[in-house]
Amino acid sequence: MSIVAGNVVAYRHVSLASEPRIPGVQRYSGLARTHTTRPVVYPQTPPVGGPHAPSPLNCGVYLRPVPAENAVHSLEHGAVWVTYRPDLPAGQVRTLRDLVRGKGYLLLSPYPGLPAPVVASAWGRQLRLAAASDSRLAGFIDVYRRGPQTPERGAPCSGGVGDPLWADRTPSRGGHGHR
Repeated sequence: MSIVAGNVVAYRHVSLASEPRIPGVQRYSGLARTHTTRPVVYPQTPPVGGPHAPSPLNCGVYLRPVPAENAVHSLEHGAVWVTYRPDLPAGQVRTLRDLVRGKGYLLLSPYPGLPAPVVASAWGRQLRLAAASDSRLAGFIDVYRRGPQTPERGAPCSGGVGDPLWADRTPSRGGHGHR
């Protein structure tokens, strides 16, 4: 179910069976959940899942690119990773920071070589955007942050690696079971 008011679209959290169809969201399945200490070459840019580092990336805002293998581990825990081209105009970067600041289970970082100026990724889901102001971004975050596609919903998005500018202080809910 979606509610449309002007240019704002709000989505409620649902099961995979009734997942809202946000225009442009790409879906990926069959993603490995194994741990590795080696670099991974992912088929998506940025990655949406697959083999990943044993430690998650602490959620929050980063000013520099982050290790994809750690970010993927955070996606497994329910994070949404918002990435942007390093040359994105400062005003758009501010828009993104304002969107994610103070909210749990979100990563924000520059990412060289993106296929679009802004890309939002969750476990098995990705949305390419031409601008930070695209209203679909808020809908993507609402649906997929700790969403029904999350393999380890409730596992922490803190206590891992990385030193974000603004950190996620959201307490975890539930266990942390790795394969």
